[in-house]
Amino acid sequence: MQPVVRVSQFPYSVTVTRLGVEIAKTGATLFCKLDQSSAAMGAGLTLRPTMLFIFGSPKAGAELQQAVPLAGLDLPLKLLVWEDDGAVSIAYVPARAIAERYTATGKMALIQAMDELLERLVATVALEASDS
Repeated sequence: MQPVVRVSQFPYSVTVTRLGVEIAKTGATLFCKLDQSSAAMGAGLTLRPTMLFIFGSPKAGAELQQAVPLAGLDLPLKLLVWEDDGAVSIAYVPARAIAERYTATGKMALIQAMDELLERLVATVALEASDS
């Protein structure tokens, strides 16, 4: 399953700020906000503005990992934001792809909730789906 990629209606800095606020509003834990472009700069390289959000619910993640330990390779959830030629994109791998990858049967309600969270978060900054 391919990642979902949407175009933001906001500039990069606004998109990153809004996503951080929206993640907090959901009650999810923001484990890390990784500024990959700054990390590249520290290595003497140039990378377009790129931020990786790593977040989720420890309870939900633990429940899925209790059923399917290998799911821990793809959890917590992630959102990637980057700017390219003035356009800002947001991407994520749907939780249902994790379920398919590791055959997480019996946890579809949990997987659906994770996907709904990802979709709601991206919808707060993205253009309408028909515009992307």
